[in-house]
Amino acid sequence: MYVCEIRKRRYRGKSPPQIRSPEDVYRLLKKQLEGQDREHFVVILLSSKNAVSGIETISVGTLNASIVHPREVLKPAVVNSAAAIILAHNHPSGVATPSQEDIAITKRMKKAGEILGIDVLDHVIVGHGTYQSLKELGVL
Repeated sequence: MYVCEIRKRRYRGKSPPQIRSPEDVYRLLKKQLEGQDREHFVVILLSSKNAVSGIETISVGTLNASIVHPREVLKPAVVNSAAAIILAHNHPSGVATPSQEDIAITKRMKKAGEILGIDVLDHVIVGHGTYQSLKELGVL
């Protein structure tokens, strides 16, 4: 199903939500990501005004790992002409503290996005009742 169709069905004539902060990301994704028993890595596609144009699940991993590649993460952004993206995934442990792998993936995605002209605005890790923004931590 195309992202445009998902957007039409999801918001039914209403304006899609705008992302203004990591808390907005958390509120948007907490039902989808909290309580999962495996890591789910998603990308939020954004317009030039940071309105959500789609949410794509890129990978469902294991209890403590999710394999992601820049090609898979950026493909929905390219296909749907997203101006920017926000990365997000959950930690099934419930602790939202980023791992060294989370930091490395974020930096790698940022560089790949720069090459394609797609801004990677943040990477939000969702835990149980909490979240952590790598942008707020100074990683981006």
